[in-house]
Amino acid sequence: MPFKASPAKAARLRPRDAATMIVLDRRGRGGPKVLMGRRNARLAFMPGQFVFPGGRIELGDRTMPVAGALPDYAEAALARQVSRPPHHLGRALALAAIRETYEETGLLLGTTEHGGPETVPAGWEAFAAHGVLPDLEALHVVARAITPPKRVRRFDTRFFAVDRTMVAAEEPGRVSADTEFTELAWVRLDAARKLDLPYITRAILDELEAQIAVDFAPHRPIPFHYERYGRRERVFL
Repeated sequence: MPFKASPAKAARLRPRDAATMIVLDRRGRGGPKVLMGRRNARLAFMPGQFVFPGGRIELGDRTMPVAGALPDYAEAALARQVSRPPHHLGRALALAAIRETYEETGLLLGTTEHGGPETVPAGWEAFAAHGVLPDLEALHVVARAITPPKRVRRFDTRFFAVDRTMVAAEEPGRVSADTEFTELAWVRLDAARKLDLPYITRAILDELEAQIAVDFAPHRPIPFHYERYGRRERVFL
């Protein structure tokens, strides 16, 4: 049965570090497409809505081998406005986004050019089986957002984008009526805005479109969305 916090407990929930991946397909005409999944209607958090794959950091995300490191600008942006950021916070966030994308969609993001890792932490076994190493150098930081207070779940989420060409392998059968995502869809940005979306997902689509327009220039401002005293705020990292 999905967890539901009482109003008093929900107001005090501390956001957990989490990461989301926007898989972007810019091939063909008609504008870019993004991969979105419909969350299971039985879930307590955002039931039935379309979102990007993602979730919180797990222990193994801190030690998984990689083929390439995050760009310096990304590591710096991910550590800003964080009280006592842990060592390599950006690396762990990026790996969490990659692992969650696999778990929810079956897509393994990375490269097979170097062969697979000899040993992997828990949760990463499929990458070893398919000979895939995550390549963090290919990721772009799009935004950061904190779930407002009084929600049944609260996350401090960093949004990454990666090109569809970085899909190195795929496992079918990860989406069904009994899994977190019950449906997957590749949709153009305008069509995505017409889906049943959480407010923040709609806002991130706007941020994404602006960053695509400048081809993810490394010195672009990275937006940070949060709520303060009941008002939505948007600043830059």
